[in-house]
Amino acid sequence: MAGHSKWANIKRQKARVDAVKGKVFTKISREIIVAARTGVPDPDANFQLRTAVDKAKAAGIPNENIERAIAKGAGKLGAGGDSLEAIRYEGYGPGGVAMIVEALTDNRNRTAADLRAAFSKRGGNLGETGCVSWMFDQKGVVTLTGPIDEDALLEASLEGGAESYELTEVDETEGAEVFVEPASLETLQRTLKELGYSVRDSEVRWIAKNTVEVTDAEHARSLLKLMDALEELDDVQNVTANFDMADELMSLSAV
Repeated sequence: MAGHSKWANIKRQKARVDAVKGKVFTKISREIIVAARTGVPDPDANFQLRTAVDKAKAAGIPNENIERAIAKGAGKLGAGGDSLEAIRYEGYGPGGVAMIVEALTDNRNRTAADLRAAFSKRGGNLGETGCVSWMFDQKGVVTLTGPIDEDALLEASLEGGAESYELTEVDETEGAEVFVEPASLETLQRTLKELGYSVRDSEVRWIAKNTVEVTDAEHARSLLKLMDALEELDDVQNVTANFDMADELMSLSAV
């Protein structure tokens, strides 16, 4: 899981830059709308909504914007939230790297066309649903920040029903990611909070069963540019791929 954690850190850094442009506001607002629509519009009683609201607050989204998104999802501000649907797209990047793209869209045709263009212009191709998802597992991930005592974390993870954990840098400080079956994510998050851990976020991620090692600089640059291009699309919420690469190559994402 090391490669995925590495990319997760890059994405967190990118999110701070995107926040300045307001792009992250739009993406998280969509998450809130859909979460409020699919469950009760109360963060205390809707875990999916609560995690989206926590993410919004961490990104600095004003409370009035959060409340407006919840109201929209609940149908109190018209039917605008009803048009958004979650769709998963799958394909291959340069070098045969498997990629999963998760989107929230109100126009399937537009989103598919945008994705197809992004893939084809950067050495990849958009495939059929199911063509690569078998190479991944879905896992709940709780990200922790602050000093971590590994023995204590192991005990806490077991108490919360976790499968594994990984020490990793989060927001340029010590941290860890704790992995669990998606259905047990809320229980794990609650347990870790009760035990005094600082929870940065909780989410369900696609985790690659096996990774493709990328060692060529040009190959790395093309792949990272494709991932950046996909994540720049307004309808795209998340991009996952089954690659791993050295830190110096990962830094090419900023080039």
